[in-house]
Amino acid sequence: FLFFVDTAVGTDEAALIEVLARRTIAQRQLIKEQYKQQVGKSLADDLDSELSGNFQKVVLGLLMLAPVYDAHELRTSMKGAGTEEAALIDILASRTTEEVKIINLVYKKSDLEDDVCGDTSGMFQRVLVSLLTAGRDEGTAVDPALAVQDAKDIFEAGEARWGTDEVKFLTVLCVRNRNHLLKVFEEYKKVSGRDIEDSIKREMSGSLEEVFLAIVKCLKNKPAFFAERLYKSMKGLGTTDSVLIRTMVARAEIDMLDIKVEFFKMYGKTLYSFIKGDTSGDYRKILLELCGEDK
Repeated sequence: FLFFVDTAVGTDEAALIEVLARRTIAQRQLIKEQYKQQVGKSLADDLDSELSGNFQKVVLGLLMLAPVYDAHELRTSMKGAGTEEAALIDILASRTTEEVKIINLVYKKSDLEDDVCGDTSGMFQRVLVSLLTAGRDEGTAVDPALAVQDAKDIFEAGEARWGTDEVKFLTVLCVRNRNHLLKVFEEYKKVSGRDIEDSIKREMSGSLEEVFLAIVKCLKNKPAFFAERLYKSMKGLGTTDSVLIRTMVARAEIDMLDIKVEFFKMYGKTLYSFIKGDTSGDYRKILLELCGEDK
């Protein structure tokens, strides 16, 4: 570790990757503490000034606790002109109610809901505000009669009428527990003859469509949702680095192994090979370390 303290400031990238990408979040917090004790400065500040570009973003992200990183990403997505809706959607649609509560607490200097309201509008804003209240039922009970009713309500609010009553979708998708909603999706298919995702795509557009799809996909299979996000961030021309970095940093210790399995199932290629072909330099090296080679 002392070697790391000496090299961090002079920036030996290989040592940084070795030490940071192969440690847990808890271990990285200890490294930060020890660095401050022995050098009298913040490791994050030193690395911020020493590094640049996407490699810097990954390294600084790895030094943060999970909710702090989420809060940082949300704030960054709403800074300046324009909003990176993908960050708002990816984070708020996929985190547990407990995680959202903590993100609200660690979001500093202003109120997260106020910032979201200042940066978004319409029904999309209302869905995000609902997710921010972290009010989803966290139980596991399924009410079969209510599931049938919920499915009918959503069908009648969308496919069965001219125009869409998005509030009905919000009420069901943002409030009910996961087990209940999986039953609702089954019943919906019986009523409408379609998957709920297909109906959302037909009935909605833009950010509202994206956030409802993200909610449904995360409820059905969260690792598959992130596998698709990673695939889309790299396929075709150019790379959406913000999505790639955020997903790799935030999920590294949570469900990266599952994401890799889903990625291969869905696209017939390994996530590792995709990252390798789409990135370069130290940025590529640290992402590959977070991904882990396929044995």
